[in-house]
Amino acid sequence: MDEVELKRIIWRSRRGLLELDLQLERFVNEVLPTLNEQELAVYEQILMLPDWDFLEYVNGKSVCPDPELAVMIARISAANNNAAGIAERTTEAL
Repeated sequence: MDEVELKRIIWRSRRGLLELDLQLERFVNEVLPTLNEQELAVYEQILMLPDWDFLEYVNGKSVCPDPELAVMIARISAANNNAAGIAERTTEAL
């Protein structure tokens, strides 16, 4: 994927809900650039979801009915959870 396409997808990742933007931030910065074309296509399908549904899926309050999207949503959640784990371990060390 070229840089222009990546920037377009990153821009589309900005949502109308701050909570969702915060959930996506680490994934977009660290994982998105490593996705292959098929994974990017799935991610772009996720971006078409209504914000509230997307947030419910990422927070684990609802299960996405599409298994392919559910796998990518799990990756988004994992990226965010890994960040939370790092912050928690850092806080415990202090």
